[in-house]
Amino acid sequence: MSRRHDSHDLSSAAQEYLLALRVMAGDGSHVKAAQIARHLGVSTQAASEMFRRLVADGLVRQADGRDLILTAAGRAAADTIFRRHALLEWLLTSVIGLGWAESDEEAARLQGALSPRVEARLDEMLGHPPTCPHGNPIDAETARQRPRGTPLSQIEGGQRATIYRITEEAEEDAGLLSYLEARALTPGAPVTVLARSESLDRTIGTKGGRCQSSGPMPHQTGVSPASPSAGSSAGAVSVRLRWLASTTVGRPSR
Repeated sequence: MSRRHDSHDLSSAAQEYLLALRVMAGDGSHVKAAQIARHLGVSTQAASEMFRRLVADGLVRQADGRDLILTAAGRAAADTIFRRHALLEWLLTSVIGLGWAESDEEAARLQGALSPRVEARLDEMLGHPPTCPHGNPIDAETARQRPRGTPLSQIEGGQRATIYRITEEAEEDAGLLSYLEARALTPGAPVTVLARSESLDRTIGTKGGRCQSSGPMPHQTGVSPASPSAGSSAGAVSVRLRWLASTTVGRPSR
C-alpha cells in the first residue's frame, strides 16, 4: 500500500533517485540499485536503503533479477520532478543568465523547494515551454506528441539537419553540457555532415565552425528536419561523437 505520491512531499534525495531511475531506464534498460549508486556517487547500501523506502511508498517496484521499475505513481512523481527541474533551468538560463551546466546543478538544489503555486506562476511567466532547454519534452503529453528525433550517427555525409535535443542521459554530464553549449550545438542549431568515415566519425559544419566528431556513442545525438538553406560553416573545433551523440537531430526537408 502506498503512503504518499505527491512529489512535493518527497525528500531531495528521494527526488534525485527517482529522476536517476527515470533517466537510466528511459530507453528500456534494466536498472539495478548498484547502477544507480554508481551514477549518483553513493554506496550500494545507501541506494538499496533508499529504494526500499520508495518500494514501501509505492513509487518503485522490484522485478525478477532485482531490476528497479517505476510504478505508475512513481513515474508520475518523476515526471513532475523533471518538469519542475526544467522550468527552473529555463529561469536560470534565460532570465538569470547561467550556463547549461550551472543551471542544471542549481535547479537540482531548488526543485525540492518549489511549491505548486510558484511552479504554476513560473510556467506562466516562461510562456509554458514544451521542453527543457536541452529539447526534451517537459511532460508526458508533450512526449507523446513530439518525435524522438534521429541519431546523428545515422545522418550521411552531405546531409543537413537541425539539432533537436540533448538526451536526458547526456544531461547528467556537466562537462558535456558545457562543451556542447560552448560550441553552439544546441536545439535549433543547423548542422551539415560534411564527411563520414567507416569508424562513424563525423565532420559537421555549423554556423560557428566545423566539428570533427568521433567516439563510441552515436545513439545519443539526434536531429530534426532542417531547411536546405541552412547556413554554411567556417573555422574548426573538435568534438567527440559520444558527446554529440547525446543529441538527436532531424533529417533535412526536401
